[in-house]
Amino acid sequence: MEFINEERINDILKNPALKKEDYQKTVIEKAKLKKGISVEEAGALLNIETPELYQELFLTANELKQSIYGNRLVMFAPLYLTNACVNNCLYCGFRKDNKELTRRTLSIDEVGQEADSLIRQGHKRLLLVCGEHPKISNVEFVGEAIRKIYSLDYNGNNIRRVNVNIAPLSLEDFKKLNSYEIGTYQLFQETYHYDTYKIMHPSGPKKDYAYRLTAPNRAFEAGIDDLGIGALFGLTDPKWETLAMLMHAEYMEATLGVGPHTISVPRLEPALNAPSANQPPNAVDDLTFKKIIAVLRLAAPYTGIILSTRERAELRRELFNVGISQISAGSKTSPGSYKDSENPESHGQKDMEQFSLGDHRSLNEVVKDVCEQGYMPSFCTACYRSGRTGDRFMALAKDGTIGHICSPNAMATFKEYMIDFADKGTIEVGEKALAEQVEKLPEKTKNKTKSMISKLENGERDVYF
Repeated sequence: MEFINEERINDILKNPALKKEDYQKTVIEKAKLKKGISVEEAGALLNIETPELYQELFLTANELKQSIYGNRLVMFAPLYLTNACVNNCLYCGFRKDNKELTRRTLSIDEVGQEADSLIRQGHKRLLLVCGEHPKISNVEFVGEAIRKIYSLDYNGNNIRRVNVNIAPLSLEDFKKLNSYEIGTYQLFQETYHYDTYKIMHPSGPKKDYAYRLTAPNRAFEAGIDDLGIGALFGLTDPKWETLAMLMHAEYMEATLGVGPHTISVPRLEPALNAPSANQPPNAVDDLTFKKIIAVLRLAAPYTGIILSTRERAELRRELFNVGISQISAGSKTSPGSYKDSENPESHGQKDMEQFSLGDHRSLNEVVKDVCEQGYMPSFCTACYRSGRTGDRFMALAKDGTIGHICSPNAMATFKEYMIDFADKGTIEVGEKALAEQVEKLPEKTKNKTKSMISKLENGERDVYF
């Protein structure tokens, strides 16, 4: 695939000019204009080594995120349909050759039970993780699962947007998937480094590097215009991986007219009987990981950056300050685990998980912590349902309009969460934070927001504009 130009990446990594501090400072100043930076300029920032420049990089990343997205952190949870898989990825607990894993595939009724459990926690959006296996690979089954999830209601609360992580599909199957009113289609290349990719995927349909890399193009052609990409950090040189992912984003912008809606930055965590997860070939330390996230924010200022519960709570707090805009919370990585965990005698499902989690806190605990850190938890899905997707969303983000829409909607969804699901401690912290944020809004927006909050207090649900 020509647009992942390995020679160009290698040249960037070897270029001594990109290690000069004066040039790195110039790139940071350019990034403050919120127009993004080139792959070469991102390469310069990945070479930062001094504490002073680290500080400047991190401050700039936070300023850009605050300027475009405000202090909102969007909340979601993954829902796994199965842990059965026909692939043999060396970093994944679900790999076909893992004989120690207890396999489970959910029925449609069980999907409904999992979604109901998430709704009763307060979630409004989820990521449906579909895996790759004949039992669930058929798009009609996935569509049934999505319809089931959307049909559920708990006192006016429901899942309002299902984002989907599914293996690459044909154009026709992507059209079917789009007909189920999904939100973002998310697919990680895992590693963009071709030789590493071949080693890590020794068998199964996922072995086809090019078919996976071009899946976003087919999804876009099928009408899905919110696309999420990502790389699994730890498989190859993290600088190389970051530049390749930005090259992919650059290509999407040039050919599709819109870059990725989200970029995910999962890092290898231990997994049952998964050799490359338990001994990462290129382990990424915390400081390097923080730098990668900050560089991504400077290079793709209007893109949502997603952080998962792979990371421990104290590091997640730190990473919120360098550009993260979406987080999973209360996550579980095995099928059926949300419903099963409601049983007080349940001891977890370690022999069914895809990987180990670093943050085991409940949604309520994460929400409270986020408020205490000065951020606004958001459960908003209004853009999807109002047609603000793809290039329409990006246009609003680039001209600064999106904040005037997203901030009030975030506050309304947070209020709804507090009324229906938060415990006393979270309500105490949350109401104070909400009141402070409402007062900071422009007068016209403030009045609209107060009106939405009043409607929620009077029993209405799903209020947005």
